[in-house]
Amino acid sequence: MKVLLLNGSPHEKGCTYTALGQIAEALAMDGVDSEILWLGTDPIKSCTACGGCRKAGKCVYDDIVNVISEKMETCDGLIIGSPVHYAGASGQTTAAMDRLFYSSTAKLRLKPGAAIVSARRGGTTAAFDQLNKYFTIAQMPIVSSRYWNMVHGNTPEEVMQDEEGVAIMRTLGHNMAWLLKCIAAGRAAGLEAPTKGPSGWTNFIR
Repeated sequence: MKVLLLNGSPHEKGCTYTALGQIAEALAMDGVDSEILWLGTDPIKSCTACGGCRKAGKCVYDDIVNVISEKMETCDGLIIGSPVHYAGASGQTTAAMDRLFYSSTAKLRLKPGAAIVSARRGGTTAAFDQLNKYFTIAQMPIVSSRYWNMVHGNTPEEVMQDEEGVAIMRTLGHNMAWLLKCIAAGRAAGLEAPTKGPSGWTNFIR
C-alpha cells in the first residue's frame, strides 16, 4: 500500500512539507509506504476545459499533473497539502488539482483522500473546505483526524511547536493507514466496490 502526498507550497522544505512529513512518519509506523511530491515553482497551466483529456486519456498539457496521474495508477490514497494564500489553497495547488480531477477521475475514484493546510495564522478553514470539494466530486472517501487538518506556524520550527497540529497530522496518517487496510481486507473477503452507475448532465436552464 502506498499514499501519494502532494506539497503545493512554493517552498520545497517549508511548513507544508513539515506537516506532510509527520503524516509520512505515521504511515510508515503502520506499514504503509508514502511519497512526498513537490509541485515545484514552475508555472502550472490552469484547466482550459478543452476536453482533450477525454480523447488522450491524460491532460494535453504534459507537466507535473500527468506525473501525478501516472503515480495514482499504483497509489492507494492521496493527500493534498497546501499553504494558505489569501484564505485559499495556493495557485499551484488549485491549478494542478483542477486539471488532475478533470482528467483523471477514474484513477482517483474510491481511493481515500485527505487535505491538509498550513498557515501563519488565519484562512485555514476556507482553504481546507476548498480542497475537500475535490474528493467529494470524485467519489473519494475523505479521511479525517481529531480536528480539522491544519497546522500553524511561519517556519518549520514553529510548525513543530504547534503540538496539537502535529498530533492532528500523525492521527491523520494512522487513520489513512487504517482505512486502506480496511479496504484491502474487504477486497480479500470478496467485497466488491460499488458500480459507477449511470450519470447525466442536468443544466439549470432548459
